[in-house]
Amino acid sequence: MMEQTRPVKILFYVQHLLGIGHLKRTATLARNMMRAGFDVTVVSGGHEIDVDLGGARLIQLPATRATDLYFKVLVDEDGQQIDDEWRQRRADRLLEIYRDLQPEILITELFPFGRRQMRFELLPLLEAARADRRRPLVISSVRDILVAQKKPGRNDEMLDLARTYFDYVLVHGDPELISLDKTFPHTERIRERIFYTGYVVDHTGVRGGAEAPGAGEVIVSSGGGAVGTNLLKTAMTARALSTAKDRIWRMLVGVTVEAEIFDELCALAPEGVIVERARPDFTTLLMNCALSISQGGYNTVMETLHARCRAVIVPYAGGLETEQTLRARLLAEKGVLQIADEDGLTPEILAARVDDALNGPPARAEIDVNGAAKTIELLKMWTKPD
Repeated sequence: MMEQTRPVKILFYVQHLLGIGHLKRTATLARNMMRAGFDVTVVSGGHEIDVDLGGARLIQLPATRATDLYFKVLVDEDGQQIDDEWRQRRADRLLEIYRDLQPEILITELFPFGRRQMRFELLPLLEAARADRRRPLVISSVRDILVAQKKPGRNDEMLDLARTYFDYVLVHGDPELISLDKTFPHTERIRERIFYTGYVVDHTGVRGGAEAPGAGEVIVSSGGGAVGTNLLKTAMTARALSTAKDRIWRMLVGVTVEAEIFDELCALAPEGVIVERARPDFTTLLMNCALSISQGGYNTVMETLHARCRAVIVPYAGGLETEQTLRARLLAEKGVLQIADEDGLTPEILAARVDDALNGPPARAEIDVNGAAKTIELLKMWTKPD
């Protein structure tokens, strides 16, 4: 507990390396924290993306991103591989931000259960917080499913870091769907620090009538990379093969996709297909569409469930990824969505899954999607004055 005469200051660190899902979830939490009266500063280490932080302060570190699916090579804004000098500059900048802000709460998104590549700056930050005379609460903010670890000792390392530096672990999931122990074998050893919040979902979507954005359409969305582009191209051809061939199919291209690929997709689009960049009203499109086709990222899947729209999921399974496939299969077992595997995906297969989804029930799963509200409730409890 801590005595407060002003808003509690939160420093929220996030690093996205390929897609922007981590940043989107952080932004949803930041908006809710601001509305609840916290003073939030988000420190982002990925490429700059225009997101709504609800008035929270954004500090952009020199950006880095991954060039491969295995996160082995990180490059800077100019595409140059980062070196030790670059790492030291960024670590120094992060410590400067922490010392200037003097937060009561320090939140690291995913770390220590991921983002191992960023230890060069996060370990000095956590050491500084631990040594602080007015030590902040240190919290890890993690999604429901962790990437499976294949190298010996990695789970032990995560456990040691959690025990050494972290007061709490906020798991943004619902144990009724999947609990953390299914993907982190040492969960029981830090059980007293783990709190489930439910899924963090953007609730800003608005349901409307026949003139509402996305009404009656098939919304196809994907992230960046070759897999996302292939999904959009496959969907364009699948339209004519499905019972939804007379509907508008709206293709939403990720903001990180290169202009050349976007232009190619526009040129390929047949009549009845709209190609545009990802939109800020995506959740409203889901509220009003006939069907959503997407990859299986945390945010999109949970927004689809909240919107209760019919859905086909093509989970991304490249590189080290396992979480999208696992989450999609758990939900498919509940009968709330259709799955089409990305491996071997054809227009015929996708069209068949579209028809199955349209002939089935809307996505209705008894899953807790009030993760932002529960997160706020916990933060207020932990910072309540004595």
